Amino acid sequence: MPFRSIRRTRWLAVTAAVMLPAVGLANDVDRVTEGGLRWLATSQSRLGSWDAGGRYPAAMTALAGIALLAEGSTPSGGRYAPEIRLAVDYLLAQARPNGLIGDPLRDDRYTYGHGFGMLFLSQVLGEEEDARRREELIRVLTAAVQFTGQAQTAAGGWGYVSARDGNGFDEGSTTVTQVQGLRGCRNAGIPVPKGIIDGAVGYIHGCTQADGGVQYSTKGGNGRPAITAAALACLYEAGSYDDNFVPRMKEYCQLRLAGDDSGSHGHWHYANFYYSQVQYREAGDTWDDYRRATYGKLVADATPVETPLGPGYRWNQGYIGPVYTTALNLIMLQLDEGCLPIYQR
Repeated sequence: MPFRSIRRTRWLAVTAAVMLPAVGLANDVDRVTEGGLRWLATSQSRLGSWDAGGRYPAAMTALAGIALLAEGSTPSGGRYAPEIRLAVDYLLAQARPNGLIGDPLRDDRYTYGHGFGMLFLSQVLGEEEDARRREELIRVLTAAVQFTGQAQTAAGGWGYVSARDGNGFDEGSTTVTQVQGLRGCRNAGIPVPKGIIDGAVGYIHGCTQADGGVQYSTKGGNGRPAITAAALACLYEAGSYDDNFVPRMKEYCQLRLAGDDSGSHGHWHYANFYYSQVQYREAGDTWDDYRRATYGKLVADATPVETPLGPGYRWNQGYIGPVYTTALNLIMLQLDEGCLPIYQR
């Protein structure tokens, strides 16, 4: 039995007895997820990359690759093994001598691509069976961690570019990207200095306001639900489950990312990409209730498209484009698969 069918059976065994609509939702989720993966795979360039209208190739390639990995495929096997291998080839070729994964001349916000690139390649490392390929991944990721440490600002965060290139500017979303990438590397056996993570946790603490909202930057700004959800996931990734800041951050997110107010803050897909990781780790009724509401919206919002391999789906909402939004949504829809170490409970 395919792994997805096992997961669906598990879900239905728990929920169908008390909520018949769960049966139809699970089937719809499988249909939309499979169609979304099909569209994403057929949208890959011959070079192995994805982009957002010509921009952010490293970030888009990494996110699309993570979505394919979440299905259960690896570079060595599975339905999307060829696409994953091409994506790995592309990102390894983008690695610079200074450790940056990406092209600073083509990407004006290269830390996003670098962070997501670390995350994707770190998830691949444990599945790579070729010894030379593993050595190359270890070399690239080791240098990438060093670059991230050097790019960190004095406040402990990161900006759209390195601290040197950005005159010390920092902001929350890129900081979270670096922390998840670092956590993925550490889980894969790549050395990560504790001081880098401690600095990032201190940065989040410094940006957290009294009501639990995390502001955009150390430079100021109001609390933002999307960044707060991402920062909360970041603390979880850093292993700070018992952090004193967590309860009020969770309360802030519960008030603003659920119910009638959930769509009023903007960046819905980005916010829920991270908030779904938090809710998934909470498990139990918290995850079940969140999953029903969020998955129902994702199914309803999916746009049917034709692909060379048959019917597919994509999501057109968002500020960056369909590859970005589709990849985020597919990762959310596949959290129950448990295929990626970074998202496991």
